[in-house]
Parts: sequence; C-alpha cells; structure tokens
Amino acid sequence: MASEKPILYSYFRSSCSWRVRIALALKGIAYDVVPVNLLKDGGQQFSAEFKAVNPMQQVPALKIDGITLSQSLAIIHYLEDTCPNPRLLPQDLKKRAQVRMIADHIVSGIQPLQNLSILKQMGEKKMEWAQNCIASGFQALEQTLQHTAGRYCVGDEVSMADLCLVPQVFNAERFKVDMGPYPTITRINKALLELEAFKVSHPSLQPDTPAELRA
Repeated sequence: MASEKPILYSYFRSSCSWRVRIALALKGIAYDVVPVNLLKDGGQQFSAEFKAVNPMQQVPALKIDGITLSQSLAIIHYLEDTCPNPRLLPQDLKKRAQVRMIADHIVSGIQPLQNLSILKQMGEKKMEWAQNCIASGFQALEQTLQHTAGRYCVGDEVSMADLCLVPQVFNAERFKVDMGPYPTITRINKALLELEAFKVSHPSLQPDTPAELRA
C-alpha cells in the first residue's frame, strides 16, 4: 500500500460520493476529503482545476495508489480488488450477479435520471420528474428484492448493492417520494442505517455539510 492517504473528492449530499464513503468506511481505509460544492460558484465541479482531476466534472473521484479513479462503482471495485475484507461481492456466482444487477439498476437506471444536471434542465417540473423516475425504478427494485433479499439486498451479507440502495433512498426521501409501496426497500434501508459504516458516511456528518443540515 502507498503510504499517502487516499484523497476523496466528495460533496456531502452526492449519493455517488456516499456509496464510496461507505465502502471506505467498511474496509477501514482512512482518507482525506476535498469537498467539491456542486452548487457554489456556479458548481465547483466545472472549475479547470477539478476538470483536471475528473474530465466528466462529477464527484466522486478518488486519488489512491498513484492513480485517480472516477465513477463510484469502478472505485468500489478497485477497493474490493485491493482490500478484499470485508468482501462486498458474494462468493456465490449467482448471488454475485444479483448484487451487480441491483447495483446497476440503481446506478444506471435510477440515479442518473434524477441527478443535479438533469434536474436543472427540468426547471419547475424537477420535483415531479425526480419523484416519477425514482418511483418507477423503485417499483421494479422492490419486486427484485423480494426474490433476492435476506437481511440486506442479497442475502444476509452487506454488498455493493446495499452501498447503492441507502443513498438512493436518501434521495427518495429528499424528493418526498411516498415509500409506502416499497416495504422491502424500507426494511433493508433501516437495517443498513444501523451499521457504523453507513452512519459515519452519512451526508449529515461530512466536513462540508452546512451547519443547518448537520446531525
């Protein structure tokens, strides 16, 4: 391992950043945070300085072991490969495929449709748009989880799927989505939020969390 601490470019409320913070916490990896405020100064992610870190101008990005990685799942896969305990992908290949399926469902099928750059374009309709995107994604996810879930998304071990689920439920609550129709999602989310790694990485406890939103 490189002796330098990894550096995470993060925004307290970014669900993609939160996924990575959970992974780092679960694996016991200490890191430094460089906050990138997505709203301030017209969006600090658009600065030339940050574009040099991540040409996609999105958080998170992680400087680790002499490389810079962006895209939350790519980062989490790297952490899994280099620091395998505790594991975030099941050994059973069918379960492993289910974990990846659920993670992709959230990471590709829900989150990008309701992220900041899309909502800006939706103007006054942004709340309704976000609610619709999340609700249609959650209807499918609820059905899937009824087949795969134990205590968590896939069986009884915390996996990459869970790292994606909790931040997405946080978004759903921010956008006032009615969670009544999704009892499985709600139950798993509640169980995960009792775990230390999910608590310490929570948006209300980050170095860049505004005072009024702090826990």
